[in-house]
Amino acid sequence: MQTLASQIQPLTRKSDSPPSSQIRIAYFIMIHHKPDVFKAMFEKIYTRDQFYLIHIDRKAKEEFTEEIQQYLIHFPNVYILESMNIVAGGFSIIQAELNAMEYLLNVTAEWDYFINLSGEDYPLKSQNIIRQFLTANNGRNYLFYYDQKFYRPDTLKRIQNHFTELSHKISSLIYRRTFMEGVTPYIGGKWFIFTRETCSFLTNNKRVMDFEDYYLHTLLPAESFFQTVLMNTVFKDIVVNDDKRASIEKIIFNKNSYHTSFIESLKNSNQLFIRKIDNDTNQSILQYIDETYLLPLPYVDEVDREIKRDDRNDKWS
Repeated sequence: MQTLASQIQPLTRKSDSPPSSQIRIAYFIMIHHKPDVFKAMFEKIYTRDQFYLIHIDRKAKEEFTEEIQQYLIHFPNVYILESMNIVAGGFSIIQAELNAMEYLLNVTAEWDYFINLSGEDYPLKSQNIIRQFLTANNGRNYLFYYDQKFYRPDTLKRIQNHFTELSHKISSLIYRRTFMEGVTPYIGGKWFIFTRETCSFLTNNKRVMDFEDYYLHTLLPAESFFQTVLMNTVFKDIVVNDDKRASIEKIIFNKNSYHTSFIESLKNSNQLFIRKIDNDTNQSILQYIDETYLLPLPYVDEVDREIKRDDRNDKWS
């Protein structure tokens, strides 16, 4: 069986010399294992005129950290963020992302969009196509969100209880507290595409600090912090309810039918990245990505899609 790196070979990156009017991306990538998977992804998204900030979890093995540092030293427009200890379910992941935004804002003014990725993400389209899409939609933020009280009341305990992040886990000692007055809680996913202006707001606005103080002691804030902040400010008007990620689920039964339907869903979407891809990913999915990598994105009416999604959610509620 071919590995991810051999199945999807790096192609000539036409976006190394993009039109001068095309937006530039600052990527923030958080990694802690699987160096070969990360390298295969990185070589696909790398261009000489964009910016890349890498965070290596402090808990990562020493040999992994050294391998990644030695690999990245050859790329002049790549930076390494000071390592933090990322605790699953804690605020540390949000803090790392806020640190990354601030770092990149200070490094250069020559980027327009901030995209967060994990080491197991992979681009579905070339950088040229991704940048064309964001240039055409410049000024929009992409983030998956739901009104938490209305659509996900089962998750309200995550924000109504006070949690404490310890060095390797979340404390089991919790107590009830009142949620932020006048604020509607939202929930969604942890992946996003933000404008530079949005990143500047998130790292410099005093009002955001109130959200930080509260969400510091919540459970899984990575799925709700940015949603709640942006949807309770003027930024709500430029948020598109989509994180531009497709995600492969772990399927035990009927794998072949799942992979077929998953590929069909990709054909009808304008997703830019795919989640949870590695050397064990189904070969038909890898082949499809390879064959369609340079093909234009299908047109999707995002406003119409959101209206249909809201109608569907209303029926479920």
